[in-house]
Order: sequence, then structure tokens, then C-alpha cells
Amino acid sequence: MSLLPFAGLPVHTPRRFVPAQIDLGEWSQIAPLYDALAARAPQATTLAAFEQWILDGGELAAALDEEGAKRYIAMTCHTDSPEAEAAYLHFVEKIEPELKPRRFALAQLFLAHPFRAQLPKDRYGVLDRDTALTVKTFRPENVALETEDSKLGNEYNKLVGSLTVKFRDEEKTLPAMGRYQEEPDRALREETWKLVAERRLTEADKFDDLMDGLVKLRHQMALNAGFANYRDFAFKLRGRFDYTPADCERFHDSIATEVMPVLRDLQARRREQLGVDSLRPWDLGVDALNRPPLKPFTDTAEMERGSQVIFDRLDPELARGFATMRDLRLLDLANRKGKAPGGYQSTLTESRLPFIFMNAVGLQRDVETILHEAGHAFHALATRNEDLYAYRGAPIEFCEVASMAMELLAAPHLDVFYPEAEAKRARRVHLEGIVGVFPWIATVDAFQHWLYTHPEHTRLERRAAWLALMDRFGGTVDWTGFESIRANLWHRQLHIFLYPFYYVEYGIAQLGALQVWANSRRDQPQALAAYKAGLALGGSRPLPELFAAAGCRFDFSSATLRPLTELVRAELAQLA
Repeated sequence: MSLLPFAGLPVHTPRRFVPAQIDLGEWSQIAPLYDALAARAPQATTLAAFEQWILDGGELAAALDEEGAKRYIAMTCHTDSPEAEAAYLHFVEKIEPELKPRRFALAQLFLAHPFRAQLPKDRYGVLDRDTALTVKTFRPENVALETEDSKLGNEYNKLVGSLTVKFRDEEKTLPAMGRYQEEPDRALREETWKLVAERRLTEADKFDDLMDGLVKLRHQMALNAGFANYRDFAFKLRGRFDYTPADCERFHDSIATEVMPVLRDLQARRREQLGVDSLRPWDLGVDALNRPPLKPFTDTAEMERGSQVIFDRLDPELARGFATMRDLRLLDLANRKGKAPGGYQSTLTESRLPFIFMNAVGLQRDVETILHEAGHAFHALATRNEDLYAYRGAPIEFCEVASMAMELLAAPHLDVFYPEAEAKRARRVHLEGIVGVFPWIATVDAFQHWLYTHPEHTRLERRAAWLALMDRFGGTVDWTGFESIRANLWHRQLHIFLYPFYYVEYGIAQLGALQVWANSRRDQPQALAAYKAGLALGGSRPLPELFAAAGCRFDFSSATLRPLTELVRAELAQLA
């Protein structure tokens, strides 16, 4: 893949089963490997042979997943490249549909194997549980629908990646315009906010067309699998063994009870400090005392160097991991036209190395993002020596503990990017962001609950459902004159389009991250050691045990949220 930012990555473990020379984008070369695995299953007549069969299947899965990841990375780094798009779509359309029934067949062979019962439960228990779920939820008729889902997701990426505005005779991407929301000049903030928001609004019908198609596809997948709605199916697909839709609804209620009073207080304080009659959407990103925007770095090379210093201070092992990523060019951090929106960390599952994608433009949130994605990267590096492919990843609810906790653990070291007074200000901005993100998570999650339990809804009903949630969780922001923009804010949240029901995990994980942070305030070395111990478990334990290993409770009720909210409120008072 010539469009990848990296090349020639070191091999972690030489292939034993998959040929060293093979085109993993050509199904005729892949199919014989699945045939061989299927044929070998009944020949595995000892426990050791059965375990080797499991490892060989994992080796093949890792090689294919890395191939898919590389194509996705190339495509998101270059949404304007026909070559990258064609390679990605070829894998999505020609390889992934063939993989799903083959993996299902191997899962059936695993479950029926006579030595399955002899596998040590403490080692294979989670793998066994997850494999049984794969068989339970797989439907051959959904394979084509999942391909269409991926293609619509790619259309969303292309649409968002293509959006630019003309500002002062210069074409700018929408992420690049974000910096103006930190400018003290209120008229400039309003002008640029309107420019971006109205540009998105011109594409509202396209966003809604995509959502209509996705809801229809996903509802049919649920019906095919014997579920009444996609929400209930999605909870099974995501392996949510430890909580239910009702638990999520109670979490929404807890956020309304515990977090919303803090958010409203912060908004009232901001309005008073700004000296405005009402808080408008373009008043939310600026410093409330009208100080110039925080400018942590001038280019991404500076951001890399500063992040390295932070990790050097925190922990030698983490520092070595980040240095390795820099050396191997596993970072694509700068914003540019033709790049997909957002940021992510992708694990190259055969190399067992992480890659970080960002759209940095020189804002404080870019520092938070690199720290966040580095947390994910450290999680991937912590499991490099895990032989079971399935355990080198963890449930998202804990993956996000890795990333969000890293933001908080690194916060005392923001003086790397700022003088102390501005570092203090940056820490306050970060904590205010945590307060603000809980209601947004509740809004996005509750909206998806509604979307998929009302699959026949009209666009007007969808708009009303979104606005009701904005009324509940939006606080005291004044949207007068911009009601249509408010009604379509969900268009900017890529998870709704690309990763259905992948968002509440951020809220659950934030509770874990805040607990890691609270622990670090009592005993920083012990808290960091527990954090790393949790990461090292990968996905080998159920969620409650992963949380416990990191020194946290897996609970997202008011009983857990209230003391953490009080801690954040107290810290904000000290940073005032």
C-alpha cells in the first residue's frame, strides 16, 4: 500500500501457518487456508493439537485484519485518492463477505470440538464465551447487508472529508476552522461558527439520506437474526454481557441528576465572565476571561516532541512505546484536505503495533487527542506478547479507560506545552470538557436507542426526538435563530453513522478513568502500576475483572458518579 505513512514494519512473530508470500487481497489465495483449517479440526486429536489449531486460526485472522486495517488507514489518510478508495472497497466488497461465513464455520468447529471441554477455563473462558456469541448472532443473509452498511459509512467519510469553506479568500477544512472558536473576538467567532454550521446544513439531506439507508439496513439485520429491533441485536453483537439497555437508560438518568447541575453552573459562570446576556453556540470554546487561545504547539512535530517528554516523565515503558511509534512513522497527525475527519488508533494486528491518525491544527484539544490515542496505543503494546489473537484486544468499555485515564494521568505535565499559568488553564479546560462530554454521550446514546426502537420513524419524528434530548442535556445555551442547525447537530457525530451504539462506552470508561485519576491523587505510582496491569490483561477477562485490575469499580450508577463529580467540581474550584 504505497499511500501508507509507514512501510516495512518489523514482524513480531514469524508466520507458522500463513505463507510468507501471499496476496491477502485475493480470495483465491485465502480460501485454501480456511479449507486447511476446516480439514484439520477433526485431526486435532490431542489438547495440544487443538490449541495449536486455535493459534493458527488466530494467525490467519490477524494477517487479514492487518490487511484490512492498512487499506482503511490509506483510505482515511487520502479520501481523495481513487487508488486508496478502490483498494479499501475491494477488501470490503470482495474479501470481508467471504470471511464472515468462513469464520462462522470455524467457530462452529470450535464449539463442537471434543477437546473444547478440556480447555482450561481460566485461560479460554472468555474466548469460549465470545465464540459462542459469534455463532449465535451470525446470519449468512446479513453478510451482504453488512457490506452495504460499510459502503454507506464510506460515503459518510467521503462527504465529511470533502467539506470546506471559503474564509478570507482561502479554502479551509472544517476542522481547521475550529481554532477560531477560541478567539476572543466574539464577532469573529460568530462569523466562523455560522460559516461552518451553515456549510454542514447545506448537506443535511445527504446526511439524512445516509441515515435513512443505515436504519433500514440495520433493522433488517436485526429481523434476520430474530431480534425485534437493532438496539437489542447490537447489544448482542457488541458482546455486552455485563450491562443491558436498561442499565444505559439508568446511566442517562444518573448523568441528568449528577452532572447536569455542574454543567449548568459552569455555563452560568461562563456567561457571567464573558459579560453576555445569553450563552450562544460560539461562546462555548473561547476562554471565559477572553484570554488569547491556548497555543500548545505550532506544528505536529512539536506536538510529538512534547508528548514524548510527558511519557518520559510518566513511565519508562510508556516512553519507549511512544518512541517506537515515532521511529516507525506510525503517526499521521496533521490536518489536511482530503483526510477523513476525527482521530483514531488502529492496531496492526500481525505486526502487533499501533497506528495513530489525527487532524491536529494547533489546539489544546489536539494535545488531549494525542494523549487519548496514545493511551490506546499503550494498550495495544501491553498485549504484544499475548499469543491468543482474540485477547490482544479488549472490550471498548475498557479500551477507553486506557485512553481517557492517560489524558488525566498526563495532565499534571502539561507544563511541557505551556507556562504554568496556562498549564493550569489547560487542565481546567480538560476537566470542563469531561463535565460537558457526559451529557453529550447521554444524548448520542439515547438518540440511538430511539432511532432503532422506532425504525419506521420519519425525518420529522427523528428531529423531534433529537431536540427533546437536546432540551434535556443541552444546558442553557441559546440557539435562537439557529434552530435548524441545532436540530441537525447529530450529523457531525460520526459514531452514529459508522459505529452504531459505540458511544456509551466513552461514558462508562470515563467513570473508570476518573477512578484511576482519583487513585493517582492518593498514590500515583500504585495507580499507574494498576493501570498498566489492567492493560496487560487485554481481553482475557470479563469487564468487571478488567476494571478491578486497574483499581476501578465496574458500575455506572449515581453511587459511583456522584463522588467523582464532586472531585471534579472541587478540582475546578482550585483551578479557578
